[in-house]
Amino acid sequence: MSDASDKTEEEAANGDEPQEPVGGERLAEARREQQISVSDIAKELHLDEPKVRALERNEFDVIGAAVFAKGHLRKYAQLVGVDEGDVMADYYQLNRAAGMPPLVSSRRRPRREMSPGPWIAVVVVLIVVATAYWWFTYKPTFVEEGPVDPVMLPATPEPMPVEPEDEQTAPDAGDDDSAVLQSVSDEAEEPVVDETESPTLGDGQMRVLLTYSGDCWTEISDASGRRLFFDLGTDGRTVELSGEAPFNVLFGNANNVSIRVNGSERAISAAERRGRTARLTIDGA
Repeated sequence: MSDASDKTEEEAANGDEPQEPVGGERLAEARREQQISVSDIAKELHLDEPKVRALERNEFDVIGAAVFAKGHLRKYAQLVGVDEGDVMADYYQLNRAAGMPPLVSSRRRPRREMSPGPWIAVVVVLIVVATAYWWFTYKPTFVEEGPVDPVMLPATPEPMPVEPEDEQTAPDAGDDDSAVLQSVSDEAEEPVVDETESPTLGDGQMRVLLTYSGDCWTEISDASGRRLFFDLGTDGRTVELSGEAPFNVLFGNANNVSIRVNGSERAISAAERRGRTARLTIDGA
């Protein structure tokens, strides 16, 4: 007995007119037209025959999960040459008619939009906190400006003028002896002051009287090497010396001095002169 006769009888008993097959029914009709048995379809789908018949009656919950039902429908449509798109459209239509939610929804849930009110409040609070932190951390200090008292600096003392030291200048000399006289002038001992009274002479001593008619540098030492006179004789000056004979004498300008030894005049010979200077030894004889 064929499935078509069973279905026709069932529809006649219900008094309904035949309807166009949908979903699994479309597949069952194609299978019968091609005279393919249920067992052959079951082998190809790896299902038992009751599940194949449930698939043809659009009882998809018998197959299990929706993904398996849709997979078997596509494979069944390929076996009997039915358009997969029509079969899957029938499948979704049947699910909606039965009040079942679509098994796979390609629509995304609309994103719930949040009210900007809370975010604005959070931003305002953050700004207030940051401003308060900056104010207490880097609080500027305002100083009231007023007249500034001038600062009195201590006056810098002026440097005291330094008076140059007097330099004793020796008289010019025309030769080497005059230069020697000038160099030793700084080491001269205190000049012998002109004496008005003649001291008493001891044994081996003598007295020398010098009278100057002009400038003449003079150095005199006795036999013991003691310096008796180291000074500049000037015009009109008279110097009397006494000491152990003989005296060693140096005149810077012999033309401006005359000598008396123990009261007797002592001339300066040509042999004792060298230009204007003279070196001589005066004894008591």
